[in-house]
Amino acid sequence: MKKDIHPEYHEINVVMTDGTSFKTRSTYGSAGDTLRLDIDPKTHPAWTGEHRLVDTGGQVAKFKKRFQGIGIK
Repeated sequence: MKKDIHPEYHEINVVMTDGTSFKTRSTYGSAGDTLRLDIDPKTHPAWTGEHRLVDTGGQVAKFKKRFQGIGIK
């Protein structure tokens, strides 16, 4: 390996959304830092198979109201 071109590889703590944690090696931050996940395999629909519809700001309601008259008859 060439000298002085690679980031430092060190141990960090990873905290999942349910509070469980584990140690891993990464180039993230500095040694001993904590990476808190917002989305992880225990909660994301891609891994759980459950689809949740999150309506932020009433976007789904606006869509339904705008297109309520359109449909296949």
